[in-house]
Amino acid sequence: MALSYKTRRRLSLLVLLVGLPVYIVLALNIVALFERPSFLVEIAVYVGLGILWVLPLKALFKGIGQPDPEAGNDKGPSDQG
Repeated sequence: MALSYKTRRRLSLLVLLVGLPVYIVLALNIVALFERPSFLVEIAVYVGLGILWVLPLKALFKGIGQPDPEAGNDKGPSDQG
C-alpha cells in the first residue's frame, strides 16, 4: 500500500523531529560502550551511522520537497492573467 503525499510528509517530519534525535542518542550510547578508538576510526563510525539511519527511510523522504503531485495544477485567483 502506497502512502499518500500528505502522509509521507507528516511521517518524514515525525522521523526528523523525534526519530533522528532518539537515533543520535542511541548511537552515542552504543559507541560509548566501547573503548575510544583513534580519531579517524571514530569519525568513520559516526559517518557510517549517519548514513545508516536514512537507508531504510529513503522511500519516505523521496519527493517530499516537491509540490504535492495529487493536488493537480489548479491555478489560484492570483495566477490568472
